[in-house]
Amino acid sequence: MRWRDEDMTGSRSDLLRAARDDQDAVVKLTQELVRIPSRGGLDPYEPVLEHMAAWLTGRSLPFMRLTGGSGAAVALVCEVTGSGPGPRYVLDACLDTAPFGDEAAWTYSPTSGEIHDGWLHGRGSSDSKAGAAIFAHIAARLSDAAGAWRGSVVLLFDVDEHTGAFGGAKAYFEGPAAPERVDGVMIGYPGLDHVVTGGRGVLRAQIHVHGVAAHSGASKAAPSAIVKAADLVSRLHQVPLPGPGGPDFPLPPRLTVTAITGGEGYSVVPDLCVLNVDVRLTPAFDAEEALALLRSAAADLDAGWPGTQPTEVEITMRWPAFALPEQAPLRSALLAAAQATGLRPIAKVAGPSNIGNYLAGLGIPAIAGFGVDYQGLHGIDERIRLDSIPSIQATYHRALLSLLSPPDCAAPRATTR
Repeated sequence: MRWRDEDMTGSRSDLLRAARDDQDAVVKLTQELVRIPSRGGLDPYEPVLEHMAAWLTGRSLPFMRLTGGSGAAVALVCEVTGSGPGPRYVLDACLDTAPFGDEAAWTYSPTSGEIHDGWLHGRGSSDSKAGAAIFAHIAARLSDAAGAWRGSVVLLFDVDEHTGAFGGAKAYFEGPAAPERVDGVMIGYPGLDHVVTGGRGVLRAQIHVHGVAAHSGASKAAPSAIVKAADLVSRLHQVPLPGPGGPDFPLPPRLTVTAITGGEGYSVVPDLCVLNVDVRLTPAFDAEEALALLRSAAADLDAGWPGTQPTEVEITMRWPAFALPEQAPLRSALLAAAQATGLRPIAKVAGPSNIGNYLAGLGIPAIAGFGVDYQGLHGIDERIRLDSIPSIQATYHRALLSLLSPPDCAAPRATTR
């Protein structure tokens, strides 16, 4: 069924009907994608990219591959344009996945795409191949009715997300062909109960703690980098942090030592120990304050360990906290569309960081999660509930129609970088 311009009313019944008409095709595409292993950093990405590229080609949707620093493809991008100038919104879903874990523990193979009792099983079914399939079908619908809206909708399918590198997103938003304007990004992470409108930021650091190398059996004990590092761990976990930031940001900051590396064998007192420290940021406790805390703790440590080299703090990652205000168009449009479709999600600030934090650093508003009902994300027996697909598709479709200017209205003001 092709969608006519005159049918693009955005009514609940019309959009749900379209989504239900698409459901079998969305399930088929999701199955096909799940059956192509694409574990981040483990499997080749070309097969899953090629499959999605063939699907887009079959629907006359133009696309291009984006490459990373190594020259390998890291994303597919497809831009669908309306009848004239207007805002640009990005629908972002990853096509790479988490590892399988213990394959023997799965009820069905992680790449089976098996459907049982209304659930589709397989790694990546929820994160986020179902999201990619839904977004692709929305783009096809919008392309069929391009005369009824203005602006553009971009499909961004990243295959470098689960590595933590976000290579596809970075290639699109910061690469040589980066768009001049992006008004918002909707990320197809799963979950019916919440629309993720914010997230704690993150500052990650490696702290290099120095001791003095010596023989462990020497008559005079030398200061061990491991013992010194243990002292620092105790200090860090005793440092008071601010509380929650209020109703707009209800989560507090958090500091966690996540790894300790140092020493070798038995006969040498180690002269270096490295700590990995993860600090979750809030608007009330940002990256500069977190860095100042780590440096202050390091300086206090060194004062109590004379004769050792100063402790060094190396920042490895820095993303700001973000929270879309209640009146933000992206937030309002998606929540209103969900309610009009019969769903009742609530806005949520997430504890873990996500790609929305990266986008916040670029000044681009993002919704970082609303999608199909699921179980087992990143775990054993990951699966999605098939009857949740149409309402999710209709919600995103309706939200986009409310954000994209009709031909007789002025285009909304753009968010620029």
